[in-house]
Parts: sequence; C-alpha cells; structure tokens
Amino acid sequence: MCPSYSYNYLRLLSFTKQLASHVNQGRHHQALTLFHHMQTSPALTLDPFVFPLVLKSCAAINHPQLGISIHAHAAKSSLLSNPFVACSLVDMYGKCVSISLARKLFDEIPHRNVVVWNAMISLYTHAGLVNEALRLVEGMDVRPNESSFNSIIAGLSGMEEGSFSAVQFYRRMEEWGLKPNLITLLALLPACVGLAALNLIREIHGYSIRIDIDPHPHLQSGLVEAYGRCGCLTYASYVFHSMKARDVVAWSSLISAFALHGEARTALGIFRQMEMAKVWPDDITFLGVLKACSHTGLADEALDYFDRMQKDYGVQASTEHYSCLVDALSRAGRLNDAYRVIREMPVKATAKAWGALLGACRTYGNVDIAEIAGRALFEIEPDNPANFVLLARIYASVGRHEEAQRMRSEMNERGVKAAPGNEQLLWLGT
Repeated sequence: MCPSYSYNYLRLLSFTKQLASHVNQGRHHQALTLFHHMQTSPALTLDPFVFPLVLKSCAAINHPQLGISIHAHAAKSSLLSNPFVACSLVDMYGKCVSISLARKLFDEIPHRNVVVWNAMISLYTHAGLVNEALRLVEGMDVRPNESSFNSIIAGLSGMEEGSFSAVQFYRRMEEWGLKPNLITLLALLPACVGLAALNLIREIHGYSIRIDIDPHPHLQSGLVEAYGRCGCLTYASYVFHSMKARDVVAWSSLISAFALHGEARTALGIFRQMEMAKVWPDDITFLGVLKACSHTGLADEALDYFDRMQKDYGVQASTEHYSCLVDALSRAGRLNDAYRVIREMPVKATAKAWGALLGACRTYGNVDIAEIAGRALFEIEPDNPANFVLLARIYASVGRHEEAQRMRSEMNERGVKAAPGNEQLLWLGT
C-alpha cells in the first residue's frame, strides 16, 4: 500500500472520529469548522460516513446552504444511493428548507431502504401532517420496522382526537410481529391517558418489566403520570417509590396525580418532600401545586405558593398559573381578590380564569363582578353559549329577569345557539 495513501486514510479516520464526537456532543459549530478543514484538504477524499454527520449538524443549527452544497456533492459523486446519506439529506431538507422539498428529494432517491422511509415519515409527523405520514406508510415498498410505527403512534397520540387511532396503530404493529421498544411505550402512554385505558397502561407496565426496561426514568415518570391521570394513585405511588432516582418530572407527575383527584393535602405534602429531597421544582411542579390549592379552595396557600414560586425559585408565572390562582380565590369566595389578580396580571387573562370567576359569582351572588367576567368571556369566546346561559342564571337568581331575557336576545343577535336543554334555563334561575 502506498505510504501516502495509508497516511491520508488514517488522517481521514481520525478526523471522522473527531467529527462524530463533536456531533454527538452537540458541538455543531465545531463540527462544521472541522468539516470545512477536511473539505479543503486536497489530499483527503471524503467518504459516505462523513456526510451524514455533517448533515446532522446542518439540521441542528439550521444551516441549509451547506446542506444544499453537500446534496450537490453527493449527487455528483453518486452517493444518493447510500441510504445513510439519503436519509440525512431528507432530514436536513425537512428541518431546514421545507417538507415539500424533502418529499421531492425522497421521491428521487433510487434505492430507499426502511431508514429513508422512516426519515420522511418522521418529518411528516413532527410537522403535524399525520395523514400524509399514514399515506406514506401505506405505500411502503419495504417491510416497516418499529421506528416506522413509533413515529405514527407519537403523532396520533399528540392529536386531540387521536388516542384511539394511536392504540389501533399499535395493534397493527403487533400484527406485523414487531416488538414495541422504549420509544413505542413512551409514545403510546399519552394515548392511554387520553382513553383512560387502564388495562393498556398495566399491559405496558408489565411488558416493560419483562423486557427489563422498566427502570428507565422517562418510562417510570410516564407511568406515574398515566396511572395518576387514570385515578390509580396507589399504582402511581408504587412506581414512584420504586424509582432509584426521582427527577423533577417524576415528582411533578405524582403531585399532579393527587391534585387532579382532589387529594390536595397529600399533593402539598409530596411537594414538601420534594423540597426536602433538594429537587428543584419547575413551572409544571407549581402548576400541580396550585391546582391542588384551587380544587379545594385553599386561597391563602395558593397565594403563598404563587409568591414562593417566583421569589424563591425564579419560576415565571404563566396564564395557567394565574388561572389556578384565580380559581382558588374564587372558590374561597374571595371574588374581589380574584378580580384584582386578573386586572393586575401581566399577561392577558384566559377564558379559564374569567370562567372560574364567573362560576364563583353565581355561587356567591356577586352580580357586579359577574357582569364584568361575562362581558370579557363574550369577547374571548363569542360562540360559547355556556357563558350567556350562566350570566342569565345569575341575573335570574337575584330577580333581574329583564337582564336574563336580554341575554337571550343578545345570543340571537350574535347567532349563538344554546345547547339543547339550556334554552329554557335562560328564563329560570336554575
């Protein structure tokens, strides 16, 4: 072997190893700098192993110009038949340029293996184009693998009405004889929650134990949340206490589980344990804490935690946090305090916050604030008949029937239809 060839080959191997290290550690700018050095070294002939690494960095830091130039080089060097180069190019186009151009490139690739198909399917699902991804799966001319199904399951699970379809697609995966992996189970759990499919959650849990992936922290946190959302607090606690290391996600999932099912004191007790364990809470943690307070009208506690959230932990309050605080104050009958929070909050109040205040106004008979909350809701949700009906009920409950009738007239003017059974209630105080 020629000594110079051997030397350059070893240099290429060394550079490729450095390049892989940069990419895998997220040092993408360093990776592109190294690639430029390799590309401008006349003695080096780049091989197909280099380009997927560089294209991954291009996608990560949105550098389409370099990606397009690599595409031209790959086409000139007849490298598009290499599935790893082709897959990386499709991924780069989808993330940096456009889904349509990624699809155009995908259609032009002469030999597409399952990896290339999965890259295009994943791009569609991440862009929310699940129907296009499904059509692509139906047209596959190679056998799908677990990743083909994982992308679709995750995409369907993330859709508002997609939980049932996600489970159906998971069953199709089983019919193909494919075994779910960790990614499959993580994608499937949200669909189980959406359907309250406790038996499937147990199936996932049991399967994870059999294949020895149950200690994975993401899966354990997901199981805590899934069991908790379905009301199985005992199972949620069991999984949580079996965890060797409990991160903020696990703690937050358990707090939210107890808060959701009215176990406010237990949820707040878990939060105190979390603090003693020196785990730093985040915005999701405090959302669970504030929901626990709001469900049981713990107004003073809600104010205290809301204050500590910002002062002690530096967590910026979102509209969700404010809504929970308003709800807690409203349930406790502190309507003026709740209204003041809405007036002074730095972000625009949502329908959830105004709705909590309006609902409490009926309970406590505060017509003045009810009118303010009702008008705000009419602007935010102009087509929601429930707000008109509730304000009409409040008017009727204090004998102001003309105003209640006016709500019906206003609904007619706006073209808002009352739900069946509610139309008569506009005239009554029930």
